[in-house]
Amino acid sequence: MLLGTWNLESLYRPGGPSGPRDKTSYEAKLASLAATIEALDPGLLGIQEVGDPDALEDLTGLLSGGWHTSLSQHADDRGIRVGFLSRHPLTVLADVDTFPEQLRPVQSDDSDDPTSGMGRGALAVRIEPGGGRPLDVAVCHLKSKLLSFPDGRFQPRDEGERARYGAYALFRRAAEAATLRALADELLEGQGRQRAVAVLGDLNDEPSAATTQILHGPPGSEIGTSGFAHPDKGDTVRLWNVAPLIPEDRRFSRVHAGRGELIDHILISHQLLDRVESAGTGLVDADEPPTLPSVDEIPAERRDAAGSDHAPVWIRITV
Repeated sequence: MLLGTWNLESLYRPGGPSGPRDKTSYEAKLASLAATIEALDPGLLGIQEVGDPDALEDLTGLLSGGWHTSLSQHADDRGIRVGFLSRHPLTVLADVDTFPEQLRPVQSDDSDDPTSGMGRGALAVRIEPGGGRPLDVAVCHLKSKLLSFPDGRFQPRDEGERARYGAYALFRRAAEAATLRALADELLEGQGRQRAVAVLGDLNDEPSAATTQILHGPPGSEIGTSGFAHPDKGDTVRLWNVAPLIPEDRRFSRVHAGRGELIDHILISHQLLDRVESAGTGLVDADEPPTLPSVDEIPAERRDAAGSDHAPVWIRITV
């Protein structure tokens, strides 16, 4: 079974303040997204940037076969939310957006009004793909590295403002990562050797980033390190990022200012480690790495573009 994550990039019906401006652009976007999903043929796909639930319904209407969908009820101020597309029935386990009780609100702008929750909620579901072994999966979309400023600006008034808002974004992304890690702890319940659990989504930073590594749990056993082959007590609660399993020339999911970045991730529990057959980005059987547009600091310029500015990230697992 293929398990994946994909940022669909501003999936809205046309005519609103975001997404395609006209029907022709909208239909081209849906057709491109649907073609990629059909080619991937995922058993479960975590999705981000669903701005309009009706647009997701339009997309699934273009897909062959039967599909199940679920969306988080916690959207950001643009209506953006996360969700799932699945070949298997979905049972919702959690839909969270509030920071853990011990984590105090963080500053998110120049105002005196701190935030105590995720910008976009994290959704967890369970599927049973076969063999009587359930798979629990959480999907997220953490705070973006692309900075926005007051009054809808994408450029700062000065470098002091840029630095402050860069710090605010980091504060929030770190708090959101801690919230997601708390959700992972609930799914694992200290039984990572027995429970098949995955955490996936757009983490908006690369594998080595501190915010990404918050999700790992106990350090020291990452794939490709000397500690990987040595079981320890941390295996019961640890998550492993599959990034090192992706061929190096495909180890990116977005291109920013001409540089490939892997900012979309899949992390798995110990129980799933031996069940991973392969991992990659883009299409499964493609001969070449994904071809992606290079994005800049003004994402609205792509509102009429077909497809997505992200590549899917996936693993194939035995069920």
